[in-house]
Amino acid sequence: MNKRQQKPDILHREIVAKSRLFQIEQVHLRFANQQERVYERMKGNNRGAVMVVPVHGAHLLLGSEYAAGTDNYELGFPKGLIDPGETALEAANRELQEEIGFASRKLTHLKELSLAPGYFASKMQIFLAEDLFESQLEGDEPEPIQMVQWELSRWQELLVEPDFSESRSVSALFLAIKQLKLNE
Repeated sequence: MNKRQQKPDILHREIVAKSRLFQIEQVHLRFANQQERVYERMKGNNRGAVMVVPVHGAHLLLGSEYAAGTDNYELGFPKGLIDPGETALEAANRELQEEIGFASRKLTHLKELSLAPGYFASKMQIFLAEDLFESQLEGDEPEPIQMVQWELSRWQELLVEPDFSESRSVSALFLAIKQLKLNE
């Protein structure tokens, strides 16, 4: 890997738009070659988020949940924001219980991912959940998430499912398969 480049100097920052969920920050930068640019980015909540790949016996457990952005029911892994005062590990186990009705005795951190880092400042921690047991917590979803069991041995077929399209879920699947040594 090459030597890290010098980060640009931040000359000015300003919140230019705000909604209930998002803040858009305008950042005026000066690069090492003296070029200046103004970028806009979605300012994160600084708490981050989690996504969990649950493995129960010979199955992956996924949820089918309505996604307003695509106006479709999307198939993916449990995910959510880390609550104030909560660790990523605690959030991962909470989201499992809220979204699919299971908790995990063995959570393995796989990787920290970013989504469109040119525009978003948030990070997501990806976990593999094993040794699952039934445990339900009340979630904040407007309707129950339909749990879908997918045979682990058929993980490659999941990649061609039209409703399994979220890039974070696809990335999490590959990280989990690598950790479980199923791609050898």
